[in-house]
Amino acid sequence: MGIDKNINSDSMSDMDTYARLLIVSDPLRDPVIRQVIRALNFPPGSKGLDAGCGIGLQTVLLAEAVGPGGHVTGLDLSPDFLVHARTIAKKYALSEQVTFQQGDVYRLPFENNSFDWAWSVDCVGYAPMEPLPALKELVRVVKPEGMVVLLMWSSQKLLPGYPLLEARLNATAAGIAPFVQGKKPGMHFMRLLGWLDKVGLQEPKAQTFAGNVCAPLRDEIRSALTALFDMRWGEAESEVSPKDWKLYQSLCKPGSKDFILNLPDYYAFFTYSLFRGKVAP
Repeated sequence: MGIDKNINSDSMSDMDTYARLLIVSDPLRDPVIRQVIRALNFPPGSKGLDAGCGIGLQTVLLAEAVGPGGHVTGLDLSPDFLVHARTIAKKYALSEQVTFQQGDVYRLPFENNSFDWAWSVDCVGYAPMEPLPALKELVRVVKPEGMVVLLMWSSQKLLPGYPLLEARLNATAAGIAPFVQGKKPGMHFMRLLGWLDKVGLQEPKAQTFAGNVCAPLRDEIRSALTALFDMRWGEAESEVSPKDWKLYQSLCKPGSKDFILNLPDYYAFFTYSLFRGKVAP
């Protein structure tokens, strides 16, 4: 997973630093997220929930999608993230269309049938917590025949020409995050269609959306990829060989003469997988 908003405070005590990494890496994700939102076709004027909204980057996109008559509530456990979220909403001139509230996705502070739809990206369904209680909470707060949507970063190829190194980096605890080694296979987020069925959602569907970049890279994309390298593999040193770690640093650190983003033929892609279902009438 590339962007884990349930980050452990022990491993990333400076939430402002992590928020900046999210902002810097957003130019990669933004076009794909917009594509997903267009495909979902949320009703204009509808009322939605962004569960685990982080710093609100997707909350404002959702608010734009439902239009001036709609409203989106962003909920996150981190008050520090919500400070950033309110600033971003103000920057987008959407403060009247969004509300941010501190709360736990496993105990949503809302009445039954409060929203027309609920959305969670890179949050609900991630380890170490069990996914079904949070998913049941989303179902509870959505009106009958409303939609529940979960979106997950699901794959990437970021180091062209180095498939073995990338595979080994991805096999580390950081690389497979937010899935936790030792979890039952049925608890991996790619088994989400089964979860939708277990909580009674109807018409479960899955779809994958891809984003890609190629040289020459704009400055903002170079910065976004550099931030992503750090978020994906920056803590993997203890789980790879010294040789692999040295190669990772030479390829993924901007000051290196072998920095991979300087390749004239650089190409990379990543995917988000969408899972959705409808609340029973």
